[in-house]
Amino acid sequence: MATWKSRGLRGSILEEMINRTNEVYSENHLALIQKVPTPITPINMDHKTKQITLAYFDKKSTVDYIGVVQGIPVCFDAKECATDRFSLQNIHAHQVRFMEEFAAQDGIAFFLIHFTHKDLFYYMRISELLKYWKRAEEGGRKSFTIDELDDNFIIDDVNGPVIPYINYIQRDIDSRDI
Repeated sequence: MATWKSRGLRGSILEEMINRTNEVYSENHLALIQKVPTPITPINMDHKTKQITLAYFDKKSTVDYIGVVQGIPVCFDAKECATDRFSLQNIHAHQVRFMEEFAAQDGIAFFLIHFTHKDLFYYMRISELLKYWKRAEEGGRKSFTIDELDDNFIIDDVNGPVIPYINYIQRDIDSRDI
């Protein structure tokens, strides 16, 4: 059983940036993306501050964000990595299944990955992730490296707290038409 306490603040800066980006998109009527809350059951509570100090997750969550971008259904998950090698253990099979099914229904499914040590943001299409996922299932390496990534999906126009992932959704769509 995973506990809330053990997860700390991992990913909180990335999450704040994505939330700010989603606010900007909403204010400009470009997209409506919502953070998916993870249902928890509190175990311990600090009654003075009314804060949960220990909890467990009720069920596996699917993705971090879901919504619509100009009529296109979108779902994505945010991940952080502190090295040049991203371990596929950071992604769960139920997430991959959900995202595959979402894409099969003509939705756009992707991961936003922040390689923190290089301050590099990457838009990973579900089709690209599946390539690495299948390689691992077939006994190959259970990770991928920065060097393997498609340069066309490195998000190189990050401006302050805004990660312009919407531009890469269009690239994702365009790459399917080829």
